[in-house]
Amino acid sequence: MPGTDAREAAKTVVGELEQLPHLPELPARGPGADMIGRGAGLLVELFAQTEPSGWRFADRPGRDTRRAHSWLGEDLDALEEFTQGYEGPLKLQAVGPWTLAASIELHYGEKALSDRGACRDIAESLTEGLRRHLAEVRKRIPGARPVLQLDEPSLPAVLAGSVKTASGFQRLRAVDRQQAEEALRGLIRALDVPVVVHSCAPGVPIPLLRRAGVAGVSLDFSFLTQRDDDDLGEAIEGGTAILAGVVPSTGTELSDPAGSVQGVRTLWRRLGLDPELLGRRVLVTPTCGLAGASPAYARRALSHTVQAARSLVDSPE
Repeated sequence: MPGTDAREAAKTVVGELEQLPHLPELPARGPGADMIGRGAGLLVELFAQTEPSGWRFADRPGRDTRRAHSWLGEDLDALEEFTQGYEGPLKLQAVGPWTLAASIELHYGEKALSDRGACRDIAESLTEGLRRHLAEVRKRIPGARPVLQLDEPSLPAVLAGSVKTASGFQRLRAVDRQQAEEALRGLIRALDVPVVVHSCAPGVPIPLLRRAGVAGVSLDFSFLTQRDDDDLGEAIEGGTAILAGVVPSTGTELSDPAGSVQGVRTLWRRLGLDPELLGRRVLVTPTCGLAGASPAYARRALSHTVQAARSLVDSPE
């Protein structure tokens, strides 16, 4: 979400998204509130700090770690305030292990993705950190049924071998798909909540994610092509939820809500799926995060997604 006011963000999210509120992130506050900084702050016994080149692992917790913990606590305080008595699903999001490994450098300067042992340590540390995070949320909001979203925008690049080295002059070797799948499977199995993987990049590996045990896949619908039809059809028929990113994350104007989901209806017809499944298998979302939008547009976009989702249920055909 845009801005730096945790209470205002929580109030907006809970007010607009009554069926599935979430814990907002406010990266405009600076390092430690950004996606990678917050993810690093969730790690257990691994610490990171900002350097001129970006995030890098450190020997001990420093200012950036303390700031990440402080802002997460502030965000939880605000969400707790506006969800008094709430009972229902509550979405939490955290950067996934592969995007963390592709974004944080080791002590000697190369990205952690280059070291298989470091990748394993990140996945294990993140798993424990997420266990603790979920426990804290349940304590604060007892009626919540948490759903965890792992943000993995770098996963397609990790699998394709297109992540640049720290110097930027070369690319790191592609991670074996089985290794990537096993790391995600281990994390998902260790947490007793439904896990959704979000990736607003082309080439989301839907079959790999399904084998890893995700409950849903969140993607930018503008990147889909007919080559993705078989994978999507199998996922939907197998019970995987599709979080369809169809509402622009930035801008000033929005089309009518029913028009925003016309592409979803078109896909459904092309796949020959039962229209009644739309309301049970599809959630409507912005294409990616709203941090780059104005506060006014972010509020409109959230309201728009709710109306667009309702149109899918009311008029599936």
